[in-house]
Amino acid sequence: MKSFEYVITDPVGIHARPAGVMAKEVKTYKSIVTISKGEKSADARKLMALMGMGIKKDDTVTVTIEGEDEEEVAVKLEQFFKDNF
Repeated sequence: MKSFEYVITDPVGIHARPAGVMAKEVKTYKSIVTISKGEKSADARKLMALMGMGIKKDDTVTVTIEGEDEEEVAVKLEQFFKDNF
């Protein structure tokens, strides 16, 4: 299992367009990706679940990756978060 924390810097938080791109990309991985904020968590493949978390600017999220390609996925997702959120 791999995980990393990220503080959202985008002024509107996690919003539909990049979240949709991320959900589509995560579906191509073998690993399971979970996004958590506080007590809430969501499968990163499910756009509506992500949007329902209400993640805003300056919120800290934890991204957890479990599976056979977790090393590669962790690197890709960390860069995706830096580029989009």
